[in-house]
Amino acid sequence: MAWVSFDVFRTLGFADTLQLKSEEVFKYKTEIAEAEWVLFPEYWQLNALTYGLKARVFPSEASYRLGHNKIEMTRAFELVAPGNTPSTRILANTPENAEHLWEVMDHPFVAKLPKAARGCGVWLIENREDWRSYLEKTDVLYVQELLPIDRDIRIVIVGDQVVTAYWRLQAEQGFYNNVSKGGTVDRAPIPQTAIDLALHLARTLDINHAGWDIAMVGEHPYVFEFNRIFGNQGIEGGTVKLRDAILQYLKQTSEPTGPNFPSRPSTPRRRLRQAA
Repeated sequence: MAWVSFDVFRTLGFADTLQLKSEEVFKYKTEIAEAEWVLFPEYWQLNALTYGLKARVFPSEASYRLGHNKIEMTRAFELVAPGNTPSTRILANTPENAEHLWEVMDHPFVAKLPKAARGCGVWLIENREDWRSYLEKTDVLYVQELLPIDRDIRIVIVGDQVVTAYWRLQAEQGFYNNVSKGGTVDRAPIPQTAIDLALHLARTLDINHAGWDIAMVGEHPYVFEFNRIFGNQGIEGGTVKLRDAILQYLKQTSEPTGPNFPSRPSTPRRRLRQAA
């Protein structure tokens, strides 16, 4: 087993893994090309690694492509789970479009930046001043219905395994449920319909490492987004439990078996030294 990692914090303790800084991708291209897995590269490295070196990356390429942009993510959700996606409108930021959305949306509503995470780049739009402030921050208008909730669910999935699932209760200042924004963790039972939705999306879209944000309106689940890189504050067992799930997945998928999976050609590999 020979792997390369570009995130020492998420792969700490992984055996036989060459730990690299992102800028060392050119210096160690031979080792990268020979590695069974290239772990947690940065987004800017993805094309060069997958197309230039034919590297096998984790998280999956789809996790990067869809997870990098809420617009692409939402459009994928609307295709594979339209009844579980909040009503969303995406338009170029022009005066005409801004006025149109202000008129047609039920108030209040939610506005987001296409590229943001951990509760940043998300606003509750209650009045014209909120709307004008948002319009100054983005080239693309991404607006979504406000669901009647005071909590949501974070479901962490690695491969086909649900690593953890927990409620995130709304922060004291309201609106935000993210733990990084003041939300709190609640270990009450999670509805199976929410878990089933997250697993359906992960399998259908080939997302093999993500924290899924699911809301329940009555007994009906809605998906907000997934985060390819997520915090571990709410994971019981923390980094150790997550690390073990990743290792299990990588080992299981390193050597596929069965009549439809021919053996990989044997390639001589030098033992990888630990990078300084």
